[in-house]
Amino acid sequence: MLSDSDLLKGCLQGDRKIQEMLYKKFSPKMYSVCLRYSNSSDDARDLLQEGFIKVFRNLEKFRGEGSFEGWMRRIFVNTAIEHFRRAVTLQSVTETHENTFEDREWNAFENLAEKDILNMIRELSPGYRQVFNMYVVEGYSHREIADIMGISEGTSKSQLARAKVILQKMVADKLNN
Repeated sequence: MLSDSDLLKGCLQGDRKIQEMLYKKFSPKMYSVCLRYSNSSDDARDLLQEGFIKVFRNLEKFRGEGSFEGWMRRIFVNTAIEHFRRAVTLQSVTETHENTFEDREWNAFENLAEKDILNMIRELSPGYRQVFNMYVVEGYSHREIADIMGISEGTSKSQLARAKVILQKMVADKLNN
């Protein structure tokens, strides 16, 4: 298996076999990213293809600062955000909901299978799901989310708070069934 730098070099030289190797190496991880932001596996596959097109078109822009996989992940997250920003208008939730989520109930997630958690996250509305993924999974700050999505920091915080409340109810329902 070639190193990331060898894969990058081969891709920049237009070697189709190397491009295929890069795709095969990173597509499972990037598909997981796409699944977190999509409504369905079909949407995730579309995002995966769109993301890889952007990766291949922009390989020469990778400056070697940080990991290549991290650079790719950012492209896929941004691709998903752009895709769903076109289709979704975020609904603002009042910030009074922000502190209604109990951390002790959040620990119930530990008792659920990863597949169950992913399905619950996918049931969130696109706006809530995007902010939740960006903040909780990807580690963006509310300021970064606001800048990327073109919303206010307060909207980002309220979207996250509302997503947590909805997930809390889903978890409780799942555990009670």
